[in-house]
Amino acid sequence: MNKIFKKDLYRYYGREKETFRQRLARPPQIKYLLALRKCSSAKNKISRLFYRWRLKKLQEKTLIQIPHTVNIGEGFYIGHYGRIIINPNVIIGKNVNIATGVTIGQENRGKRQGVPTISDNVWIGTNAVIVGRVTIGTDVLIAPNTFVNFDVPDHSVVVGNPARIIAREGATDEYVCNKV
Repeated sequence: MNKIFKKDLYRYYGREKETFRQRLARPPQIKYLLALRKCSSAKNKISRLFYRWRLKKLQEKTLIQIPHTVNIGEGFYIGHYGRIIINPNVIIGKNVNIATGVTIGQENRGKRQGVPTISDNVWIGTNAVIVGRVTIGTDVLIAPNTFVNFDVPDHSVVVGNPARIIAREGATDEYVCNKV
């Protein structure tokens, strides 16, 4: 757990350690991420219960709802605290940025029934919605206010509602920084 959280910190600060001042003034989204990582990796029942309680309290404070069952790769970055909702069964790769207002959810019927899988190096903009059993490729930028319910190939920018795909090599360059 500590190795993964250090990689998360690297995404925020460009190094794997916080200074004493940064630790004292740790933003709520980093506190949430630490509790999430600890809850996911807790070995015994007592620590698991404590971190679930801590996660619940931080959910109330930050409005971030990422269950401890979500499979999240290293280098996860929450841009700002505020309403973020992710289904418990979602799979998220490495170096993923998520902004405020993002919803990653389940589709309950039809050919896309299920939850999304998000690959590495993905930037998801404010108020974006991703639903259904879809795969988001590597190096994908999902623009703010975009609704995605279809597969997105690697090296793409997704914009609009209804969304359209624009092929672009290096789509997340300068958006996803300090990659691990």
